[in-house]
Amino acid sequence: MTTAVSSIKNLGPAYEEACTKAGIHSAEALRELGPDEAYGRLLATGTKPHFIGYYVLVMALQGRPWNDCKGKEKDALRVRFDAIKAARSDRGLNELERILNQIGVLDPKAG
Repeated sequence: MTTAVSSIKNLGPAYEEACTKAGIHSAEALRELGPDEAYGRLLATGTKPHFIGYYVLVMALQGRPWNDCKGKEKDALRVRFDAIKAARSDRGLNELERILNQIGVLDPKAG
């Protein structure tokens, strides 16, 4: 039996649609991949990088409220997010484009 991605608290229909586009068709598959690999797949299929989207996914997979993480834990998540983003959405960009992408100016399909 498979369970919808949107059955995970804090992940709604839009997140489920993005997961489906990335080839993640169930809550079980999402949990098995883990937040870093799953978010990387979302970026690779056109999801615009956004720290809150990543942060919500991490918290949801831990069964925690989306705003539960603070301080050093949140800082560590930001480091992980930046690494995923650099590996999955900055490919083929020159240095200026990479910086513009980091601040969210470029179209996510540009990477």
